[in-house]
Amino acid sequence: MSPRLMSLLAAAGFMLSGCATIFDTVDSLNPFTSAGPKKAELKPIVASLDVRTVWSASAGKAGDYTFAPAVVGDAVYVAGRDGAIQKLVAGKAVWKINAGQPVSAGVGANERLVVVGTPKGEVLAFSAEDGKLLWRAPVSSEVLAAPVVGAEGVAVKSGDNRVFLLDAADGGRKWVYQRSTPALSVRSAGAPIFADRFIFVGFPGGKLVALAIQNGAPVWEGAVALPKGATELDRVADIVATPVIDGTQICAVAFQGRVACFDMSQGGAMIWSRDVSSAAGLALDGRYLFVTDERGAVHALDRLSGSSLWKQDKLLNRRVSAPAVRRGNVAVADAEGIVHFLSREDGSFVARQKTDGTPVRTSVQPLGSGFLVQTSGGNVSLIEPQ
Repeated sequence: MSPRLMSLLAAAGFMLSGCATIFDTVDSLNPFTSAGPKKAELKPIVASLDVRTVWSASAGKAGDYTFAPAVVGDAVYVAGRDGAIQKLVAGKAVWKINAGQPVSAGVGANERLVVVGTPKGEVLAFSAEDGKLLWRAPVSSEVLAAPVVGAEGVAVKSGDNRVFLLDAADGGRKWVYQRSTPALSVRSAGAPIFADRFIFVGFPGGKLVALAIQNGAPVWEGAVALPKGATELDRVADIVATPVIDGTQICAVAFQGRVACFDMSQGGAMIWSRDVSSAAGLALDGRYLFVTDERGAVHALDRLSGSSLWKQDKLLNRRVSAPAVRRGNVAVADAEGIVHFLSREDGSFVARQKTDGTPVRTSVQPLGSGFLVQTSGGNVSLIEPQ
């Protein structure tokens, strides 16, 4: 395996699973050490946008896992590694419970349910009203991706790349989908996504698959990446971020692969693809697709053609998160817990805001007129441009 690939895997905070030997030398490969690529130093900017932290709360530390807030109406649900789960409204806890065991993924929620996963392969569902435990259901291995609550049930992707649809009422298993995977794959926190009559899931090997909600049968699959290289490690080309959907267009990006968009109304026909490798993720708006690549550069692409509109490369090797876009601003966060605001039109820096100084591993999320950020240190903040 090339030194570059080893550094990228360490930088992303991922380990290899399947038949692989888990790397115990992540620290020595970390780009924040002298052995890894040097992170870009932040140069002063002339802020053209005022931002403020509207509220801040503590969700508990993430440990080695990735936790993302779930937003339902004016409520924000958060979780931490120690099992603490909270419902926040305007940054204040409406209720706070402890799951009674460590959790490894979350949060998924709707108006009725709040769902998390555990390292032991359990899915726990709580009442959104008061946090009371409603049911628990086993899956096949640890849960790394946040469960997703839809009208048809709770979709869960386990660490061994099986996909389960559980009954929202009692956790009963409706179906499970399993496919063969490469000998090596990147541990993924990319969640499934509901759309129309399907559940879309990204898999190792660069495949984006549409599963029928009714029975879990694969309806179509799109090749986001084509594994290539001399060794198994060089051929790692996995979709590790959650796909994004807007209208009939669905887009996904693969580590050591491409970003690709497909037309759901045309049976999953590919609209375009472009060579961009990412383990962070992407975002769509009415005109652009935004993606953070494996080195930390943020790209704006035309969502209809894939042509490049701008590239912001002043954050290289800072472990930059997936982007979020709202009201002309693109927000990303880095391994020092700094949120960077970019102009949607040209990618220039317009503002910065610090959080608690710990890495942001999950996507920044739009919330109201601001952006919601959860750090690995457990800080959850709503940051709003003025």
